[in-house]
Amino acid sequence: MKTCALCGKQIALDKYFSRKSICPHCGGDLHICLNCTFYSEKSHNKCREPKAEYQRVRDKANFCDFFTFGESQVASEDATNADARKALENLFRKGTPSSMT
Repeated sequence: MKTCALCGKQIALDKYFSRKSICPHCGGDLHICLNCTFYSEKSHNKCREPKAEYQRVRDKANFCDFFTFGESQVASEDATNADARKALENLFRKGTPSSMT
């Protein structure tokens, strides 16, 4: 199962996945940068594939030949951020003397 980057719901892809495929839940395009394995906010042109052409719009269908449906980047980055925030809160909670609270 894959996850739509636009609505966050899981979808089942069939073997005929194409550029025109849409999410059954939100109706958004699926062949988009946000759903691609190579998409990265931190990379040059937001893509880790060096041969890929620059895509101006990341949430609409495109013709990129390197597209591979990956795990939801947004969900994994949000989970990583939440874990980091929780660790930071725990660090400061442990460092606070009980007499000050």
